[in-house]
Amino acid sequence: MLATVSSACLLGADGHPVAVEVHVSSGLPGFTVVGLPDAACREARDRVRAALLSSDLQWPLQRVTVNLAPSGLRKTGAGLDLAIAVALLAASGQLPVDSVEGFGFLGELGLDGSVRRTPGVLPLVDAIDVPTVVVPRESVHEAAVLGRHRVHGVRCLRDVVDALAGDAGWPPAPPPPDLPHEPPPPDLADVRGQSLACHALEVAAAGGHHLLLVGPPGAGKTTLAHRLPGLLPPLEGEEALATTRIHSAAGIGLPPSGLVHRPPLRAPHHGASPVAMIGGGTGALQPGEVSCAHNGVLFLDELGEYPVVVLEALRTPLEEGVVRVSRAQARVTFPARFLLVAAMNPCPCGGSGRPGGCRCGPAALARYRRRLSGPLLDRFDLCLELSPPDPSHLLHGPPGTSSADAARRVAAVRERARARGVGSNAGLSAARLDEVAPLDDDARSLLEDSVRRGRLTARGVRRVRTVALTLADLAGHEPPLGAGVVSSAMRLRSEPRLLAMEVSA
Repeated sequence: MLATVSSACLLGADGHPVAVEVHVSSGLPGFTVVGLPDAACREARDRVRAALLSSDLQWPLQRVTVNLAPSGLRKTGAGLDLAIAVALLAASGQLPVDSVEGFGFLGELGLDGSVRRTPGVLPLVDAIDVPTVVVPRESVHEAAVLGRHRVHGVRCLRDVVDALAGDAGWPPAPPPPDLPHEPPPPDLADVRGQSLACHALEVAAAGGHHLLLVGPPGAGKTTLAHRLPGLLPPLEGEEALATTRIHSAAGIGLPPSGLVHRPPLRAPHHGASPVAMIGGGTGALQPGEVSCAHNGVLFLDELGEYPVVVLEALRTPLEEGVVRVSRAQARVTFPARFLLVAAMNPCPCGGSGRPGGCRCGPAALARYRRRLSGPLLDRFDLCLELSPPDPSHLLHGPPGTSSADAARRVAAVRERARARGVGSNAGLSAARLDEVAPLDDDARSLLEDSVRRGRLTARGVRRVRTVALTLADLAGHEPPLGAGVVSSAMRLRSEPRLLAMEVSA
């Protein structure tokens, strides 16, 4: 007898529909899984057998063939266990074949028959085109985010069998989670003595501009970076759904509501590999840190300590907002539109610009500064050199602007950007800039002179113009952009002196 049920498998951050076909026939007892299963998927045989016996169900002593269609798509993980078990019960006559019609099944089986959650429930449910899905009880609220399916949550295989056979109803849905009060993000008012850096942080948040902070230890680089997400508007609509989808596929814990509304902050260690940063892998192609930071902030502390290959891999996602991962059997495109904030010391020892001076030799300094290539630095819209704050400002100075006040200004600038057809000013093309933010003659001459002197590239010109537009939006000024605001944008972009200086032998 043949039975077919609907399920899905994960490839990258997207779900793909899978038809689980089970054929039970006479012959020598055996269990074969075909359709490009990986090792975890092939091991479903032993998990399903133990789960059936633990649930007082029969394991058919016949020849069983399981086909996972489409056969050309690589199947990874254990999320097909429940679908295989249900299809096997229907094919062996323990469940009516028509009872599984219109149902999709997701979940890993334990040897005791329990149904366990698997990563990527949200994109997996999105790929299933039947009206009802059965998922682990812990994943009900995540699966219901889309609102297109009737969702049943189960604790064990026996719950599924009893409900499909009509012996019992589906288990009641778990109560809505109590949404705890999320602690507020760190406040920008805690930063004292760095007024220019706070202003640059607000500009970065308002216009979506990448920011590089260079300064000795204790200057406040990390403190500033951790306050940037609190200035960004909350995620809504498609942005929230896209970020939630990636976090679900990556196995990152979701909020109790099932939907990510706060812009994420990802801060990988400088020992992260290229695959961990960009995404991929040999088996399941998983999103990397740049994709997990989609619609949020990627903070790279100690930028000068990252391997060069990792830093250079950032150039394409910074420019295009996507990551394309190609392997022999699959090609996946991950979204990766994030706001990059990087911090680094001016030298390996961190002594430059501090009492006592730098203790690094010329070779160490040259090696440290060579890690940052010109093309990578050109993708930072804002580059700021920080000095340790004045002690009197640090201990006795008034608090700076609060995150709430800055967030209101940022939201107003983002609203103007949306009226221009982009999420932030940094996304404006050169042609669109000519329409919405033309330059006056003095500003055009200033940029032309900077290009002739080699201070700006063609990419740099566009980025300076977007920063100038953000500055004008924050100040409430209307285009055309004058030389004053363009000059301010260029000062915020100037390469830090300690990175530009030559290293003498």
